[in-house]
Amino acid sequence: MPKIVIVDTSFDDLRICEDLVRQAGMELAVFHDPSEDGIIKNAADADGIITSYGQFTKRVIDALPKCRVISRTGVGVDNVDIPAATARGIAVCNVPGYATDVVSDHAVTLALAVLRRITELDANLRKGQWDFLVARPFGQVYGRTFGVVGMGNIGRAVAEKARGLGFRVVCTSHSLQPGDHTPEGFPVLAYEDVLRQADVVSFHTALLPETRHLLDADAIALMKPDAVVVNTSRGPIIDTKALAEALVEGRLFGAGLDVFEGEPISPDDPLLAAPHTVLTPHAAFWSEQSGAELIRRATQAPIEVLQGLVPHDCLNPQACKR
Repeated sequence: MPKIVIVDTSFDDLRICEDLVRQAGMELAVFHDPSEDGIIKNAADADGIITSYGQFTKRVIDALPKCRVISRTGVGVDNVDIPAATARGIAVCNVPGYATDVVSDHAVTLALAVLRRITELDANLRKGQWDFLVARPFGQVYGRTFGVVGMGNIGRAVAEKARGLGFRVVCTSHSLQPGDHTPEGFPVLAYEDVLRQADVVSFHTALLPETRHLLDADAIALMKPDAVVVNTSRGPIIDTKALAEALVEGRLFGAGLDVFEGEPISPDDPLLAAPHTVLTPHAAFWSEQSGAELIRRATQAPIEVLQGLVPHDCLNPQACKR
């Protein structure tokens, strides 16, 4: 009987997963150790693996003799050495698009919460301070430019929602040429020009060597002093120290962040002491509806590989021919 192992999960309800595996006539085991040694210990006999944050280095992959598929419960797969997996005939699958609507909702919500100082006003009110003036300055949508960095599914959804609210929207993406327009009509600018023009800059790009610290001290220096930074993609895209310093020194209006360089965020992370920030614990991807879709699709992919099929969301389909 084929065995699927969940090596780590933050989901408290796995009934969808359990039902799908049982209906496929397969065995399921669940563990909560994403470390290299933990994976090697717990998944040595796995035919298929489901993971959220497990570290699948070449060392780990080489220690999984039976494994035919690794399925990640999310979009990014920077925790999986795909070339090493492909060389071993291990399919790598992810779940693109499952949270497009909810992540784009969250990004726009963070931007508005920062502009309108919502969390600061709420905290003051609960302390008995009935005075909105103490939270000034306030921002608004009308007459402001919203910049989107990265125009994949989520970036495009954010751009559409921002435009619907009344923002002027500009964008940049490695796959688009400055001077062009997207099919939706958004002007495409160079990254530096988005930073210079936008009152809100929202990041929706993958974490790659070239995007690590994409927003650093030099990039922040190009931005307007009343600009807002939003990040719901990957924490290391932003230089945390540089951003915190800019906020403390008043060189930015504020920031709305759902992802951080280290997660969970360290108690001494400078962002926790930076003013005018709205911080959420990597929650943008989750709604009850998106969570159910995520679990279902992340489970269905390894089942299909073990049944001899090639899942739609397989990143190295040639490995499925093993």
